[in-house]
Amino acid sequence: MTFSIVARSDDGESWGVAVASKFLAVGSAVPAAVAGVGAIATQADANVSYKFLALAHLDDGATAPIALERLLEEDDKRDHRQVGIVDVEGTPATHTGPECYAWAGGTTGPGYAIQGNILTGPEVVAAMEAAWLATADQPLARRLTSALKAGDDAGGDSRGRQSAAVLVVKDGAGYGGLDDVAADLRVDDHADPVAELIRLLDLNDLYLTASTDAEKVAIDDTLRAELQERARANGRADFPAWVGAENYEMRVAEDFSWLDRRVLEILRSSS
Repeated sequence: MTFSIVARSDDGESWGVAVASKFLAVGSAVPAAVAGVGAIATQADANVSYKFLALAHLDDGATAPIALERLLEEDDKRDHRQVGIVDVEGTPATHTGPECYAWAGGTTGPGYAIQGNILTGPEVVAAMEAAWLATADQPLARRLTSALKAGDDAGGDSRGRQSAAVLVVKDGAGYGGLDDVAADLRVDDHADPVAELIRLLDLNDLYLTASTDAEKVAIDDTLRAELQERARANGRADFPAWVGAENYEMRVAEDFSWLDRRVLEILRSSS
């Protein structure tokens, strides 16, 4: 009832999962990841305890294949389970129990595990792998969602669409640098959940990631006066008040010496 990709970034700094299904709120059940440890997707007749058990095994130093072996040997319903794991080194492992509903299967490669069940056919997994391999220049969240979209476009869940999710972790990547959650986005019930997930990822990048040097526009006296005027035209006392009201703190310098070019474009287009 689900297709997913579990992966580590090529630079070895991020781990993540992307998943879609004809199932309500698939993001609440399938994915789990911890920076510097690994990531897992548990699906089919999902055993949600696998998430915590697998991460504990990985944290204790087990490789993904060993962690998977331990999960399965302790579970008398292993034949109904489907699991994908990637460990701290990017070693992958995938399992599709023989009792999973057709079409069911998976594949692995350096740094990734792809798996699905109740799919339209093996072309779904093949399309996901091809998309993953073709997007090596992109950030992990983008590679994961590109693979998910490719699988969806190839047929995806044979029963239809309902939900999708992406989870990416990296040390210090969370809000304010205080946890490891770089992205944790869920579309729980939607006619086109993968497309909606990608739209949310665009917003996540705007609101919750820091500007690169190339995206920064220096605020001189002329621009500062313009920003103040445009902020007031939007009903705010001044530019700092507008930034706070619109939640653009990650895209504007604390001392207001620069702002992100996209934020400037948004302000200019709204006033």
